[in-house]
Amino acid sequence: MKLGSLRQGGRDGTLVVVSSDLAGFRRVPEIAATLQAALDDWAEISPRLAAVAAELAGGGGPSEPFDPDAMAAPLPRAYQWADGSAYVNHVELLRKAGGAAVPASFSTDALVYQGGSDSFLGPTEPIAVETEDWGIDFEAEIACITDDVPLGCSAEAAKGHIRLLTIANDVSLRALIPAEMSKGFGFFQSKPSTAFAALAVTPDELGPAWDGQRLHLPLLSFLNDGPFGRPDAGVDMTFDFPTLIAHATKTRRLGAGTIIGSGTVSNRQGSGPGTAIGEGGVGYSCIAEARTIETIIHGKPKTPFLRFGDHVRIEMLDAGGRSVFGAIDQRVEKRVVMG
Repeated sequence: MKLGSLRQGGRDGTLVVVSSDLAGFRRVPEIAATLQAALDDWAEISPRLAAVAAELAGGGGPSEPFDPDAMAAPLPRAYQWADGSAYVNHVELLRKAGGAAVPASFSTDALVYQGGSDSFLGPTEPIAVETEDWGIDFEAEIACITDDVPLGCSAEAAKGHIRLLTIANDVSLRALIPAEMSKGFGFFQSKPSTAFAALAVTPDELGPAWDGQRLHLPLLSFLNDGPFGRPDAGVDMTFDFPTLIAHATKTRRLGAGTIIGSGTVSNRQGSGPGTAIGEGGVGYSCIAEARTIETIIHGKPKTPFLRFGDHVRIEMLDAGGRSVFGAIDQRVEKRVVMG
């Protein structure tokens, strides 16, 4: 089933069940007011939501037209947003561009940082930034949403705690990252609000594309309507979602509604450094990777970071060409600085 949150209904939105073809949705206040409420009592509530999804699929009962502009992120705010860097190829490329070696532990010990989760962007909300000088970049990712996960959960047990999957644009301000990271305390200002697709879907909705650990479909990114990336999310994912969850629970429990991000989806593309779509490759899920490849090949980057007015679209299609989560469809705009 596919679930989402209307913007209306307060900070946490209003839970809706959306038809598989994204044609319509139904509000379900008699079952759960919000997605967080559903996750808090998933065992009891999810079968009731699934019954609504089945009714919608059969064309029965009332529904309203689905409008992406009316949707917030599936969880407009979450108790936790822990973003990984599961595609080590992405890390290797960015460090190589900066002249830094990749420690051997990066291939054996997952990388995870705790992001801001109090205010996510909906699928069509703009990327509002004060200045282009901050190096505005998109990052196309996969994310899973868990129920309550116990302390010290094994990777095998973690498979059973993955309740929903979605896609994200984890916006980065590249020019602010070096100064923050040099302090040794991690990201903050360089990571503004993350945007999510309108829908979070249960694993069964994905069919054979979901193997319990990885999502085996291309993640499509477009910049100003031109294809930018289409790497397969199931390829070169060094740390799968259960492994990321197990890593996160080494010293803490995870509350229901925790979102775990994959990090930028990145494929190795053979023995070379990577190839743009226009040159026959699968492209990239962020501008920084493209600039890194350009630096390796040409000695300097050619692709600019995002500018005001630019249009970013991120989407995943199933084997039949249908949108799985709905598209993240954002424009970059100048943020008005309040006095």
